[in-house]
Amino acid sequence: MSRLAPATEQTLSAFGQGSSAWRARPAPVLGVLANEIRKGLLILWARPASIILAIVTTSFFYLGVQFIIGQGQLPRDLLPPTLVAFSAYMFLYFASLAMVADLVEEMRTGTLGQTFLSPAPSWLLVLGRLGTASVQGILVAAFAVVVPMIAVGSPIPARPEAVVPLALAFIHGLAFTLLFAGIALTEPFIGEIHHLVVGLVGMLNGAYLPVALFPDWLEPIARLLPTTLGIEATLRVLFERRSLGDLWADGSLPWLLGYTLALTALGWLVFTRNQRKALRDGTLG
Repeated sequence: MSRLAPATEQTLSAFGQGSSAWRARPAPVLGVLANEIRKGLLILWARPASIILAIVTTSFFYLGVQFIIGQGQLPRDLLPPTLVAFSAYMFLYFASLAMVADLVEEMRTGTLGQTFLSPAPSWLLVLGRLGTASVQGILVAAFAVVVPMIAVGSPIPARPEAVVPLALAFIHGLAFTLLFAGIALTEPFIGEIHHLVVGLVGMLNGAYLPVALFPDWLEPIARLLPTTLGIEATLRVLFERRSLGDLWADGSLPWLLGYTLALTALGWLVFTRNQRKALRDGTLG
C-alpha cells in the first residue's frame, strides 16, 4: 500500500504528466520566466512600506557602525570598500528574504503545491523565482549604496574588470537564496534561522569593516561565508588596480570560481532534495 496521500499521489502524477507535456510541446522559455518574474514583483511590491523601512533601517545601521568605527566621524577611507561589500550583503539579504517569504506565504495559503501542476518543469519556475529575487536584490542594493555614497561624497572607482568578481559575489547570494529556500520547504522556523545567518554574513563579509582588519583567527571563517571571496577580489581590482589575469595568477579567481560552483551545487541539491521530500510528505500547503 502506498504511504502517500491520494492528493499527493495525484499531484506527483500530474507533475510527471506536465513535464512530459512540456517536452512534447515546449512553450517559450523566456515568456515563462518573464511571467514568473512579473508575478513575483507584483506580489512583492504590492506593499512596499516594509521594503522601504528595511532599506532605511539597514542603511542607517551601516552609517551608525561607521560613525562608531570613526569615533564620531565617518571614516572616508573605509567607506568605499565597505560600501562595495555592503552592496553584496544587501543583495543577498533582500534576494533571499524575497524568495523565502514568497515560498512560505504560498505554503501557508495552500497554493505552492498547485505550481507543480503546471506543464512547465519545476526548475524553470524556480529560475523565475530566482529572477524575481535578483531584480529586487539589485534594485535594493543599488539604492542602499548610491544614496550613502552621494550623501557623504565618497565615490567608488569604476573599473569594468570588477564586474566579474562582483557578479560572482552576487551569484553567491543567489546560491544562498536557493539554499535557504530549500530549507524553508521543510523547516517551520526558517525566519529565525535566516535572520541569524544573514546577520552573521553581514558582520563578517566586510560590509562594516574590511576583512583584512579582522583578527587572524577570524579571517578564514569570514572567507567561508557567501560573498566574502567575491568582495575581496572586487576590492583588489578596484583599489589595487589588479587585472583579472593577476587574480588568476595569484589563485584568487580560481578559488572564487570553485567556491561559486560548490555553493551553487549545494543550494540546488538542498532545494531539489527538500522539494521532493515535501512533495512526498504532502507538506506544501
